[in-house]
Amino acid sequence: MSNEITKIIDHTLLKANTTEEQITVLAQEAKQYSFASVCVNPTWVKKAAELLKDAPEVKVCTVIGFPLGATTSDVKAFETINAIENGADEVDMVINIGALKDKQYDLVEKDIKSVVEAAKGKALVKVIIETCLLTDEEKVKACELSKKAGADFVKTSTGFSTGGATVEDVALMRKTVGPEMGVKASGGVRGLEDAKAMIEAGATRIGASSGVSIAKGEVSTSNY
Repeated sequence: MSNEITKIIDHTLLKANTTEEQITVLAQEAKQYSFASVCVNPTWVKKAAELLKDAPEVKVCTVIGFPLGATTSDVKAFETINAIENGADEVDMVINIGALKDKQYDLVEKDIKSVVEAAKGKALVKVIIETCLLTDEEKVKACELSKKAGADFVKTSTGFSTGGATVEDVALMRKTVGPEMGVKASGGVRGLEDAKAMIEAGATRIGASSGVSIAKGEVSTSNY
């Protein structure tokens, strides 16, 4: 089971003090354990792509408008284009959370669509809705808008706010988007049992810095 799970893990390192040596180790681990991708900050995309050029099955994922989602749509679109040029295969963008809470749904949808259109079929788009800051009603609306905007996945969390993924949120997101769209659980998935619970609830991708621990059946103390 753990071998199957590794293939849906985005092996993640998004800390501000990340070094080149750590990115190199991340890429080596991703190859060793056959993770779905490495998820790194935009500044490391080019390096990660170089390190993984001999392992095309391991994708390069990066984050857009991260971690607050409070940059403008134009900036998010530019970040997306730049990331793809540098070698990103997948982009995880943060929604405009304040606009969602203000019920500015057109703005939220356009914001997501700006990234979807910038990716233009060249990269998968995952939409981080930051569930810990939303009511259930807002979570549902964010998922509906993500689907309407043409995104490939909805994702629970940045891992940098007040909470991470919960089984309840993953189940609600899966129920909202239906069977075709991806659901990514991220933040606080620290071990194999956590990962299994998220998958059972409907997750098709796991974002975790504890991918190696999950693969080994151990439990990590990491928050992401």
